[in-house]
Amino acid sequence: MSDLRSDVSHSARIWNYWLGGTDHYPVDKEVGDQILSFVPALPRSAVADRRFLARAVRYLAGEAGIRQFLDVGSGLPTADNTHEVAQRVAPESRIVYVDNDPLVLTHAHTLLTSTPEGATAYVEADVRDPEAILREAARTLDLDRPVAISMLGVLNFVLDTDEAASIVRRLLDAVPSGSHLVVSHPTTEVDGEAMAAAVEYWNGQGSAPMTLRTRADLIRLLDPVELLEPGVVTCSRWRPDEADADIVDVTHFAGVGRKP
Repeated sequence: MSDLRSDVSHSARIWNYWLGGTDHYPVDKEVGDQILSFVPALPRSAVADRRFLARAVRYLAGEAGIRQFLDVGSGLPTADNTHEVAQRVAPESRIVYVDNDPLVLTHAHTLLTSTPEGATAYVEADVRDPEAILREAARTLDLDRPVAISMLGVLNFVLDTDEAASIVRRLLDAVPSGSHLVVSHPTTEVDGEAMAAAVEYWNGQGSAPMTLRTRADLIRLLDPVELLEPGVVTCSRWRPDEADADIVDVTHFAGVGRKP
């Protein structure tokens, strides 16, 4: 397991801070506040991204009939985790969470709760090692049946777009037709200059470097699947429901697609 560092900021803990959680260290608050000096609206993006996840999972477990979920880059537990949303719709749903943050591992007990009919598991693995992810996920999921693969805010840590696209293809190659892909990613499409300055600051902190991508880049990452309406959009505008009032564009874009 990776060493748990309280002296270096971590994206999952900063995200937790912006969501109003308590699982972060002073360095995360310090760096998070500095990033907000560039892009004050980022907490709104964090909330919108989380709500997008809930809407996507509800759709997948409901209308799409998916019963297996592979959540890559799950981050720290918060309200409406993937298994909670999916199992409210379909109690027999099976969920595997993947992350390589040691703090997430310490909270894995929260992620591993499940209905009696379903199952949850946690895999410690890096997004750059899809073979390890698939090998361990197969202990809980039947990869011969459709799987929803979610990759929210994780592909931005794969700096090379060719490598990111290759990872997506490898994961999708291992699951059958009818599987789905869910992606969200920080972009240059909203507050582009400010976001670029924030990422430059982030990358100078000694934390895992990240990158921004354009909408066209995200469409490329989703190329192996058939995009569902409304396509790749700011995540607040992906099939909003009545609870999503006062919708505004946020700095994370998202899309959902089905493997043909």
